[in-house]
Amino acid sequence: MNRRVLVEGLGLLALSITKSRFKLMSVGSSVSQKEPPANGTPLPLPTDIAGVRLVDTKIAKIATELSRTSSPPYLFNHAVRTFLFASLIGRARKQSFDEEVLYLACILHDLGLTEQFQGDLPFEIQGAETAKRFLEEHAYANDKAAAVWDGIAMHPLLIGQFKAPEIALVGEGAGADVIGPDFSEIKKADVEAVLQAFPRLKFKSAFMQTCADVVRKHPKGASRSFMRDVGERYVPEFHPRNFCDLVAQAPFED
Repeated sequence: MNRRVLVEGLGLLALSITKSRFKLMSVGSSVSQKEPPANGTPLPLPTDIAGVRLVDTKIAKIATELSRTSSPPYLFNHAVRTFLFASLIGRARKQSFDEEVLYLACILHDLGLTEQFQGDLPFEIQGAETAKRFLEEHAYANDKAAAVWDGIAMHPLLIGQFKAPEIALVGEGAGADVIGPDFSEIKKADVEAVLQAFPRLKFKSAFMQTCADVVRKHPKGASRSFMRDVGERYVPEFHPRNFCDLVAQAPFED
């Protein structure tokens, strides 16, 4: 339900590729899920939330650190909640899925909205390409990296709903967090546990502001998905080209 509501209600849910190489230090299991404390020391990441264990493989830990250090706290929390909700939805549907692949796609799915990685491509493609570069640098299996790319690139699009669970569940989890979960699939108590572990931190207003800022700086990337809706609502100077005009202006004499 959430994917369908997101796609039909918003227009679809929820960038130039960085040329620099990722320079990541090895990381442990501690990341910040709440506003960073005054001393800058990250809070420990819970290991089990609503019966879902966060993936803690080596590549998952490095990806978590990439997401945490490049994202504002509210967006990082959204990325983790996306995985938690995606896992709960997958379990409710009795689906089998590679937890590591799903985790990587979820934790990295909004990199295209961050200052470090945003650009002129649609944010979901920007993020997918950034994740691809990251996984290539860490010698991740090509087939699994391809699934991560698809999960990120398709998460705002209806097409993702028809792909493998590792891909489809990224959009389902993000949709559950953005517009609300389907309580026939996720228990209210589990939702409360997820929010307690990873608070929203005024997600609604912060997310709209972030999306509007990306549209303002990179209007070419807002021609698809829900980003066009955000631009039309919050960015007065945003005037996307209409497909009908492109057809009319094609250099052919019909």
